[in-house]
Amino acid sequence: MEHLLFIAWLVFFSWLVTRVKFFTQTGLSKPQLISFFLLKVMAGIFYGWIGLYYGGLAKMQDTWSFHLGSLEEYNLLFKNPGEFFTNLFRDPYESSGVATFFGSDNSYWNDLKGNLFIKLLSIFNVFSTGNYYINVIFYSFITFFGPLALYRVMSDVFPSGKIPVLLSTFLVPSFIYWTSGLHKEGLIFTGISLITYAIYFGTKEKKWSIKRMASLVTGLLLLLALRNFIFVIIIGAVIAWLLANRNPRHGLAIFAGTYLVFLTLFFTARYIDPRLDFPQAVVDKQKAFLQLSPGNSTIPTTELSPTAGGFLKNIPQAVNLSMLRPFPSDVNHILSLAAAIEIDLLLFLFIIFLLWRKRESRSSNLILFCVFFSLSLLLAIGFTANNLGAIVRYRSVIIPLLIIPVVARIDWKRIEIAFNNNIKNKNNI
Repeated sequence: MEHLLFIAWLVFFSWLVTRVKFFTQTGLSKPQLISFFLLKVMAGIFYGWIGLYYGGLAKMQDTWSFHLGSLEEYNLLFKNPGEFFTNLFRDPYESSGVATFFGSDNSYWNDLKGNLFIKLLSIFNVFSTGNYYINVIFYSFITFFGPLALYRVMSDVFPSGKIPVLLSTFLVPSFIYWTSGLHKEGLIFTGISLITYAIYFGTKEKKWSIKRMASLVTGLLLLLALRNFIFVIIIGAVIAWLLANRNPRHGLAIFAGTYLVFLTLFFTARYIDPRLDFPQAVVDKQKAFLQLSPGNSTIPTTELSPTAGGFLKNIPQAVNLSMLRPFPSDVNHILSLAAAIEIDLLLFLFIIFLLWRKRESRSSNLILFCVFFSLSLLLAIGFTANNLGAIVRYRSVIIPLLIIPVVARIDWKRIEIAFNNNIKNKNNI
């Protein structure tokens, strides 16, 4: 019976993705929309299978823990619906607020991301009868808004490179894998994309419709609830973006100046209010990671100190962890091998971009937003996390923001011509 239910829901949502206006306005054909949707479903199923059979090896038990928690909430819905609809908003620690907003222990905000995700899955269970793989279909449909929102933005910025934009949106393995499985990354990326979509088209068209504002608010709420430090980082990036749009000629200078102001506030806000000790919050996050039982992909790291000098000293380590690893020497299972190969290929693409990029007279403020926001997030990940599995998962949500502009601006025709000339020269020898 579950197999028939799975097929029925899969057919229904495959049809639905061809009817939703937000999807069809991408300009993609119905077969393309269905194909990319099915790709997400297959990646989500594979994610669940890996978590079930190789969860201990790859440290991926979370997805099934969320599922088991959702089954308990699902049963609670019928036994005590009042408790089901209110327990998400109750703080068991009675200590939430600014002081525990970034807390790792005894914090309502820290628990909220898991509790909210479990609550969402429990609602899916009403329609899936508690089947994990049917829930993957529902989740794939909801998180399909993320990559398509970003595709609509990037295809507008790079109208002559829609194929490279499309392929680099959907075919980066770590991105499609981590954002399709039943974990928070799919919703986090959707939040980032909805914010990017709303700001880009809202400022370009100078039109803020109810739907566009709803997209912006939804995106912000998703980040606030599921990963609040990304919420803080993207707020700074959006402010810089909006300021740069007022004077596009000096976009880079405005971004740099705005970030310098926020960086100063980051280290000095604690002198205004001790609860706004952002450096200490980052240090506490790192300590929480260091206290976890070490796994095969845990990397020994130097502890941060909550000072400007301490952060400056740790930048090389943060860059190494979040932007360059895993190295071949870090490989200990199939997922780490795939991650090591992927990061090398992405770095190779960046080298190709530096050598054979299209010359453009100006840089879009959107691209500056992508670069400043992504690098800030990568540094934040590198400062706090020391487990390569977690790092690869965390950074998956911003890989498209960096890779799409790189791939779209590579002069593929020049490379093709150079390659063909090289073949001809070899044949003439």
